[in-house]
Amino acid sequence: MKHLLQTKVGRLRLIGSLEGISLLLLLFWATPMKYFFKDDSVTKVLGPIHGALFLLFIFNTLSVGVEQNWKFKATTWRVLLACLIPFGTFYIDTKILSKINSKS
Repeated sequence: MKHLLQTKVGRLRLIGSLEGISLLLLLFWATPMKYFFKDDSVTKVLGPIHGALFLLFIFNTLSVGVEQNWKFKATTWRVLLACLIPFGTFYIDTKILSKINSKS
């Protein structure tokens, strides 16, 4: 885990994992609690956390894209799209980010 904090790509991978976990918790735990059990306490806490992680992921993706000279149509848009799809950040980490990180 410590090695992920040493590079921008590593930090992006870490933020992507946290964002992906927060999205899954929001979709599969907080939302059912809110609509089926009428308890919105989890969404009130998890919603802003997920929103902050989402924004961090987007800003870091753009920063890493500029630093790594990613072509927007080839790489950057795929990484950005990943944060909108459940399990997307985990997929993009495996297919793109882990390979870039190993080169850094």
